[in-house]
Amino acid sequence: LWERLTPAFRQSLGGAGALAEIGEGVRDSFGEETGMRGERVDRVGRAPLYQRLAAHERGVLLTQMAFDGEQNVSGFVVRAAPEAAPSQFEDYRTKAELRLPFDGEWTVYWGGRDVLSNYHVVDPAQRYAADFVVMRDGASHAGDGARPQDYHCWGEPILAPADALVARVVADLPDQQIGATDTDNPAGNHVVLDLGSDEYLFLAHLQQGSIEVAEGDAVLAGAQIARCGNSGNSSEPHLHVHMQTTADLAAGEGLPAAFSGYVADGARVQLGEPLRGQAVKPADGQ
Repeated sequence: LWERLTPAFRQSLGGAGALAEIGEGVRDSFGEETGMRGERVDRVGRAPLYQRLAAHERGVLLTQMAFDGEQNVSGFVVRAAPEAAPSQFEDYRTKAELRLPFDGEWTVYWGGRDVLSNYHVVDPAQRYAADFVVMRDGASHAGDGARPQDYHCWGEPILAPADALVARVVADLPDQQIGATDTDNPAGNHVVLDLGSDEYLFLAHLQQGSIEVAEGDAVLAGAQIARCGNSGNSSEPHLHVHMQTTADLAAGEGLPAAFSGYVADGARVQLGEPLRGQAVKPADGQ
């Protein structure tokens, strides 16, 4: 593995002995590996990501490795595997008719119901969340991606997924530079839509100053409500979407959000939940 690390990563570790110590520490804490639970490779976002779940004598480990353009390892994490939050809504059927909250083709950065496809699943409120970016030529950004403006989704219109009332708006937080995050305001600038029937949909990490609606407004499906930004606890410009039982991020339970009439990887989906790695767009060709 040492030979496959990027020079910068080798320097940060300090030597091959440090890598060996990491392996010894894992064995001391969790014991020997007893079987693999699953693995996947995704090419979504800034770099390819390899993920692996493996059972050990004393627990289950999640390994995540990021790669550079030469297929060398630019970073990795080995940790106890997180567990999806329990949910009473696994069989829930979305009551509102939802369209995708954008036009054109976007890619699902995180989405699905397991820890390999969606890190949000550990949070009860965001149990069924999805993140979206725009990919072109295999990357979410142009150049080195050092600025928010380099990202293809930056400033793209964000649309109301359904007829709704605006329940909450946060609009004035700054967009973060790449590498910085605002953990005190995890959703950043965001809009919460009251869809009725105790369904509240969150659209988060919106661009500062771009939100065009106010609390109490009625909006129609497809109406522009903001632009994609990089505010809040965000690693790069993207759109975060999730539905829950309240308008309060800290006091709700996540609900599955099934979208109607879209195309995923070229196949028509009548009703479904976008999954990590899929390229999705409205079925009407917009």
